Amino acid sequence: MMVDRDTPASSHPAPNGNTASRKRSVLQEEIQQNRPFKSKGQEATLALFRTADILRRKTSEVFSDSGITHQQYNVLRILRGAGDDGLPTLSIADRMIEQTPGITRLIDRLVAKELVIRERVPNDRRRVQCFISESGLELLASLDEPVDGNDDRVMGMLNEDEKTHLVELLDKIRLGLRELEPK
Repeated sequence: MMVDRDTPASSHPAPNGNTASRKRSVLQEEIQQNRPFKSKGQEATLALFRTADILRRKTSEVFSDSGITHQQYNVLRILRGAGDDGLPTLSIADRMIEQTPGITRLIDRLVAKELVIRERVPNDRRRVQCFISESGLELLASLDEPVDGNDDRVMGMLNEDEKTHLVELLDKIRLGLRELEPK
């Protein structure tokens, strides 16, 4: 349920017990939460989680008829970008949009669907190089237009400046979170 931010404020008791009008956020309306969030940080985090879930579901709809998941699509795009050189499994894992501990199983499924080819490196039998197959390239080509259309549709409510600002804010958050990771 989308709520217009310009609608009149909901009337709920304020924390001090008064019945003063206090406007609930869109997220509070969506999750039917009457109490205020503990902080703007909590609200922002939950709003990101909620938005990411909706975006993931909308994007997964694009792939449903193709028989692949959004993570498998991500692997195929990475391998298409790598070109004829292919990539080792761990390099694919490092480039994934969503980190997954099961990258080998993910690639196993793509090999079984004949979308990826896996080969041992001749001079280092411990290393495995992955390549996108011709079938994988064809599948991606068939998905390029629907994916581009979906990207436009799910971000269509923002103008170009807002999209740029959103990307900058998300970059700032990710860079800040990297600083929190143990060295």
